[in-house]
Amino acid sequence: MPSNAYRELERCQANYAPLTPVSFLSRAAAVYPEKTAVIDGDRRFSYRQFDERCRRLASALINRGIERDDTVAIIAPNVTAMLEAHYGVPMAGGVLNALNTRLDPTTLGFCLRHGDAKIVLVDSEYLTLIRQAMSIAGISVPLVVIGHEAWPFGDEEEQYEAFLQKADPIASIDRITDEWSPVSLGYTSGTTGDPKGVVCHHRGAYLNTLGNVLAAQLNDQSVYLWTLPMFHCNGWSHTWAVTAAGGTHVCLRRIDPQAIYAIIRQEGVTHLSAAPIVLNMLAELAARQTSSFDHPVRILTGGSVPPTSVMSAVEKLGFLVMHIYGLTESTGPSLICEWQPEWNSLSYDAQLANKARQGVRLVTMQEAIVADPASGLEVRANGKDVGEILLRGNTVMMGYLKNETATGEAFAGGWFHTGDLAVRHPDGYIEIKDRAKDVIISGGENISSVEIEEILFRHPAVNEAAVVARPDNKWGEHPCAFIDMKEGVDPVGEAELIEFCRSNLARFKIPKTFVFGPLPKTSTGKVQKHLLRARARNIVAQ
Repeated sequence: MPSNAYRELERCQANYAPLTPVSFLSRAAAVYPEKTAVIDGDRRFSYRQFDERCRRLASALINRGIERDDTVAIIAPNVTAMLEAHYGVPMAGGVLNALNTRLDPTTLGFCLRHGDAKIVLVDSEYLTLIRQAMSIAGISVPLVVIGHEAWPFGDEEEQYEAFLQKADPIASIDRITDEWSPVSLGYTSGTTGDPKGVVCHHRGAYLNTLGNVLAAQLNDQSVYLWTLPMFHCNGWSHTWAVTAAGGTHVCLRRIDPQAIYAIIRQEGVTHLSAAPIVLNMLAELAARQTSSFDHPVRILTGGSVPPTSVMSAVEKLGFLVMHIYGLTESTGPSLICEWQPEWNSLSYDAQLANKARQGVRLVTMQEAIVADPASGLEVRANGKDVGEILLRGNTVMMGYLKNETATGEAFAGGWFHTGDLAVRHPDGYIEIKDRAKDVIISGGENISSVEIEEILFRHPAVNEAAVVARPDNKWGEHPCAFIDMKEGVDPVGEAELIEFCRSNLARFKIPKTFVFGPLPKTSTGKVQKHLLRARARNIVAQ
């Protein structure tokens, strides 16, 4: 056979189809048509019904003029419509922009305008908020309101269920022709005031979904409780992963530890994902609980590392904590702290210490290294040498929307630069030590220290401001502001600065600790944030 004969074999319809997470739903509907796919309060939908509703949504969006690569935004809690949007929007060829419900109107308005949203699906709880956002941004976008069937809708507003009922439940929609096309747009604050729009593609979402199925050990008997907001990295891709496994989604409108315990017992929940703050809530309630549940429940947690005391408390209740690491830019989880059998012989404290590490790459992440920021070379695996976590693989984002400079910086040298500083232990496991981007993770939310500093600088009495993370037993971290006041002006205190921030920032971004005095600087005048971090940690220890 000639050496080039292999090259004569061509890709065709019989041997190639674009990878997309949407395909998991049609399979689940075919294999498990009458199995419960979604539980949302009193409402239950089989996989057949779930598939039909998603097809209706896709058809309805097309009827409203949505074309390929048009942005469809949604702002809603963890309800059925949010799940349906993860299938119906990309099925219609659109790009799903799941908005953070905790953002302020100004930031939401920026996201809608920057992402060119063509239509917004909005839960009635956030209708006033989204109207304010559009007003501030100076835009008008058609709204489809989730909930409140009896509602005085205006010309540009429609009720969600009515929106679906007008459409075709068996529509055969084939708009996904390229796996290297955008499936989602997610905004992350990064280190600047304006959020960056992270664009992820169908191929990455498909692969990361399968990686999560393996990592979380999901199967057709899995019952997944939605304690993690679906707007966080598309629910860490579990919006698609649970369906791929043929499991059951259990929606939860808001976090309530009592309700979580009750639902775990009632529905036989086997899995949930949560920021450390939710683990802390469960641990606190455990001390007052008289009854628990009789089966193990896997918890995937990420963001700031949960205190070992919290992990210990929830594990004693029957939870099995699995630590993962990821970013919006990596379509969710990219590392997981895989459990090694030999760890079973370690002391419990040593096991918890190992479990707190970010771990090793998911099977669907091609490469993950810890490299020296200056040389680009991998650091020694000694648990001491610090470098930046760099990622490379199919689940990394396409880039930042309308931001070539930020995209180029993020992909410098052919790697995605996470901005997280870490060490690699002799066993190959990665452990984060600091954040190069100065992002504070509070209650699972990324907060830009630069954004807070910019607001504080606006106060007429503030000369300089620096914001760092301070450890917080409840939230994981919270913003700690170091303030140097101007000379010759009336001094202000913590209460006035909190009130000033409240008028300019989302509530969860407001510093909870203020320290007044001169800021430590280098000889060139740069604020030494590493010293401020140490001071913030010492405040906790006092």
